Amino acid sequence: MDFAFDARTEELRARLLAFMDEYVYPAEQVAHEQRARLASPWQDPPVVEELKAEARRQGLWNLFLPDAEYGAGLTNLQYAPLAEITGRSPQLAPTATNCAAPDTGNMEVLAQFGDERQKKQWLQPLLAGEIRSAFAMTEPEVASSDATNITTHIERASDGTDEYVITGRKWYISGAMHPDCQIFIVMGKTDPDGADIRRQQSMVLVPRDTPGVTVERAMQVFGYEDHYHGGHAEVVFDHARVPVSNLIGEEGGGFAIAQARLGPGRIHHCMRLIGMAERAIELMCRRAVSRTAFGKALAQQGVVQNWIADARVQVEQLRLLVLKTAWLMDTVGNKGAHTEIQAIKIATPRTVVGILDRAIQLHGAGGVSQDFPLAELYAGARTLMLADGPDEVHQRSLARRELKKYL
Repeated sequence: MDFAFDARTEELRARLLAFMDEYVYPAEQVAHEQRARLASPWQDPPVVEELKAEARRQGLWNLFLPDAEYGAGLTNLQYAPLAEITGRSPQLAPTATNCAAPDTGNMEVLAQFGDERQKKQWLQPLLAGEIRSAFAMTEPEVASSDATNITTHIERASDGTDEYVITGRKWYISGAMHPDCQIFIVMGKTDPDGADIRRQQSMVLVPRDTPGVTVERAMQVFGYEDHYHGGHAEVVFDHARVPVSNLIGEEGGGFAIAQARLGPGRIHHCMRLIGMAERAIELMCRRAVSRTAFGKALAQQGVVQNWIADARVQVEQLRLLVLKTAWLMDTVGNKGAHTEIQAIKIATPRTVVGILDRAIQLHGAGGVSQDFPLAELYAGARTLMLADGPDEVHQRSLARRELKKYL
């Protein structure tokens, strides 16, 4: 395994770091002030469009897509250090570079499984950053950590029309509150009584303006509405009808598509989390050398030194594990990297939560305020212990794979 950055990665890293310093970090406070004056809290502040235009001009656009036909054509190993950099400002940088979830996963689904009409109608405007999208899988009435539990029905219309009728309730549907969100990828059951529980589900494209689709409310995350990700909504599908041609792939293929979507999504989250941890370490160090307590700079307090040292060790460990996972995904595929994908999904959020917690503690009251990004970073990192499968599900699967060697 050689994790040295190649020439293209080094060149993109340099450009992206300069973009962050020159445009993104200065825009954080500007965006906060602009948002307070918007007619709708779900609109993007004007500075976001300025950032997107500059990122496109500099060629820092769609970096996440390995398919060169649609994206930058980078491998996972090449993209990892770039995603880490954007993770330092997760509210602005991923959106500015068109590398923000859930659009990234939805674009990957359409690129891999969509037909030509679906790609033209939905993938192309997503790649151009002209629209936003949402992925509707999680449901409030069942334990969605087991995706086979979903109850949303996708049924063939009984009146002879070539349509699906969709009925169900979803929640924490990221991106659904954004005014530019025009399309949902909805997972539901087309064969609820099928013998194979992993072939009961399908995915269909449902335009947001489809009659019967109601975005009922925004769901908060630790009190935050997560405007930059287009919010998280509770959505009702009440006999919403779409053409059968809106099916993605084949009937019964929804579970497999979900797994294909979530693999890259999990590693992208972990890459960005490392950037969040690096931002936290930087803030810790700046705070430690600028504040005095009990006659000494905080940087001279043994406990603070331990926090900073431990954080550095932990980040270096996580980065190596994420890079190994990215390398395996590139060389043996997502299935071959299954153990490592689960390992980073377990280890990265919980470790970064710990680092952020200590950074908040070091900042005192400022750490939980809006004057520093730490509280919002903490909320985002803690949520990732649930998103894309809770830790316990990955631990269960990983343990079973380990035990299988001895059974």
